[in-house]
Amino acid sequence: MEIKVEGNDVEKALKALKRKIQKEGLMGDLKRRRYYEKPSVKLKTKQREAQKKRAKSARRSRQSA
Repeated sequence: MEIKVEGNDVEKALKALKRKIQKEGLMGDLKRRRYYEKPSVKLKTKQREAQKKRAKSARRSRQSA
């Protein structure tokens, strides 16, 4: 990953870096890996996230219909 600072505009470069990190999901990955998570807990977390995603999708489809 590379961010170029042009014209000493460090603030703009920092914003670009944060956007890239957010887009790639790096911070979430680091938070998840901070502590060991048992496989059973991992599976439950993954299922919960999938359920949230399905519910959000259903809400969006109902609003547009």
